[in-house]
Amino acid sequence: MKKTITINLWGMVFSIDEDAYQLLYNYLQSVGDYYANENASSEILEDIEARMAELFRDRMGGNRQVITYADVEAVIAIMGYPEDFMADGATASSSYTSHTRYRRIYRDPDNRILGGVCAGMGAYFNLDPLLFRILFLVLVLAGGSGILLYLILWIVIPEARTTAQKLEMKGEPVNVSNIGKKAKEQFNRVKDKMNL
Repeated sequence: MKKTITINLWGMVFSIDEDAYQLLYNYLQSVGDYYANENASSEILEDIEARMAELFRDRMGGNRQVITYADVEAVIAIMGYPEDFMADGATASSSYTSHTRYRRIYRDPDNRILGGVCAGMGAYFNLDPLLFRILFLVLVLAGGSGILLYLILWIVIPEARTTAQKLEMKGEPVNVSNIGKKAKEQFNRVKDKMNL
């Protein structure tokens, strides 16, 4: 018989074994210590917790109720250890990137003109969004089907809201190192806009 603890990780409630909780707590402490001197440290930690909550939710599926030590180890292996990217100059170890390197299509809210459909397609296909904007304009001028197609895509394609989704949109691995870099970029972008 094991003791379980209830935790709230990014707004999601999980039951976790006591030993798994201690491992998760120590991991989050080490990540917090690594980013303690950053201006965007709270945003970085929030994004890391959000990604971990998503991974735990996916691992739990529908029939399991408690996060185990093995679950925490697996999620940490995907996310990476702070020591790994400290030693490698803030790059993730290659053993962690293979688990999370895939692309998903999202609307890009950071580079949008209307709904972010063209910017998201540009990020997904690694092409300039201007190409997609021109394509939709040609379809509009050739009979108006471009407007309908754009509206359908705007409804169907979800917006990239979290840092993990923005990384997935570009095909970058979703690990602690990349989440930290992306959150710092977003923080600096907002800070620069505030200074204008």
